[in-house]
Amino acid sequence: MERIVILTGAGISRESGLATFRDEDGVWSRVRLEDVCTPEGFSRDPDQVDAFYNHRRQELQHVAPNAAHRALAELERAYGANEDDAFLLVTQNIDDLHERAGSRNVVHMHGELLRVRCLACGATPPWRQDCTRATACPECGAQALRPDVVWFGEMPLHMERIMDAIARCDCFVAIGTSATVYPAAGFTELAANHAHTVELNLAPSGNAGLFDEAAYGPATSVVPRFVKSRLAAETS
Repeated sequence: MERIVILTGAGISRESGLATFRDEDGVWSRVRLEDVCTPEGFSRDPDQVDAFYNHRRQELQHVAPNAAHRALAELERAYGANEDDAFLLVTQNIDDLHERAGSRNVVHMHGELLRVRCLACGATPPWRQDCTRATACPECGAQALRPDVVWFGEMPLHMERIMDAIARCDCFVAIGTSATVYPAAGFTELAANHAHTVELNLAPSGNAGLFDEAAYGPATSVVPRFVKSRLAAETS
């Protein structure tokens, strides 16, 4: 069986009810990214940053995985008996909807909303409740917690593993991503040198010309259809 890398963006979670960032009615239309998604914003007003992520953490508890998330989990199960990273799901999303749908080989390159990071000891414990400046780290007790997410100006996580998987993949699929944020926006170009590339999106992205195959429409329609055809091809 071939090696496949899936890249997902905000578009796949939008249909579960989570707001995207860059759409006309997205998150950045209501709050400045410089205030809540940069180290400088955190230094200026950590209480505002805490409140922003506390709200998003609460919001996440009221949504559920959709058909697109579940289809990708089904695709992973079909690859489950193969060696590590024969299937790798790389997500730019900080929600846990892929995991709740059943996906296991998931890499969160922009961190995870349901974790915090201690600036004193480096621990990254799971976290579902609110976090404030007075909240103590469960590992060391320091009042030095921040969201365990990658902010603008910070290096994405797990890049060595991601780049290695892309370099070895036979198929690369981008789902629900605008192809405007680097380094993820450059993944398609890297994969296009040696792999079959597929775009599944609501509309063509900025990298649409690099894909060998594309389907446009709601993720809950195009992703399950793609997975069904992929599974049929593998078993034929």
